[in-house]
Amino acid sequence: MVDFAKLRANSGKKALDKLTKELEKVNQKSQGPQDDERFWKPTVDKAGNGYAVLRFLPAHDDDDDAPFIRVFDHGFQGPSGSWYFENSLTTIGKQDPVSEYNNKLWNSGLESDKELARKYKRRLHFIARVYIVQDSGNPENDGTVRFWKFGKKLFDKLNEAMNPQFEDEEPMNPFDLWEGANFKLKIRNVEGYRNYDKSEFAKAGPLADDEEMMAIMERADTLPLNAFLAPDQFKSYEELKAKLEKVLGLDGSAPVRSRAEEAVGEAPEPRRAEAKRTPAATEPKLEEEDDETAKWFQSLDEDD
Repeated sequence: MVDFAKLRANSGKKALDKLTKELEKVNQKSQGPQDDERFWKPTVDKAGNGYAVLRFLPAHDDDDDAPFIRVFDHGFQGPSGSWYFENSLTTIGKQDPVSEYNNKLWNSGLESDKELARKYKRRLHFIARVYIVQDSGNPENDGTVRFWKFGKKLFDKLNEAMNPQFEDEEPMNPFDLWEGANFKLKIRNVEGYRNYDKSEFAKAGPLADDEEMMAIMERADTLPLNAFLAPDQFKSYEELKAKLEKVLGLDGSAPVRSRAEEAVGEAPEPRRAEAKRTPAATEPKLEEEDDETAKWFQSLDEDD
């Protein structure tokens, strides 16, 4: 049962301060199943444009809970022709065989190995609970409470709202029922890529009257975020290592071309182009992968 009085008592600056600390943890270090109906996914028209209005919901009553979680996964095709789609154990603070393999590639000193590390690096996602105020593409979703998985570029919108850059801007907690604001998701197709730059928060104010907000939070109470961090959401290190070796052809099940050949012949075109634009002295950190940056990954994962 939702302690609505506690939610209201914790509203305002206290909740914003706590959330800012959570953001600091994320910034210091830097998915849901495709058929899971608990997840909301934005839709776009034939031109690649879409619009929706969402409200981010606060955490559960537990003071240790945050209103969002950060998850990592990997998605790539190896030289064997097989695909690797798995949650990364680094999400729950454990060693992951792909991350270990990437570190070896990155530190080898070979540019061809760095190219592979870029291809295999982990993807960053966030999961939060949202109330769907308006879904222009699927109006039947209006008024529902769902999980939403999104990438770092959209998360930056939340960060900017809580930590504005200019003195004349007031910090706002987007997850607050009373002092938060609706989020207007605006999707555009820019040069073949999904773009969210025009997305913005509306004017701050209560989501609804107290009675309706209590009903919304009771529905949200059936969607615990921490379930995605449970051990059963992740394969063991040994299982992932065996899967990685099979995909990379390291188990002897398939012929493997040289690393240099794979870097040239197997990496998706957007990644090769990105690598050529990046000077060696400013190589991107492997931990800060955006799931919006490559059209190739968009075709595999529509949740970015």
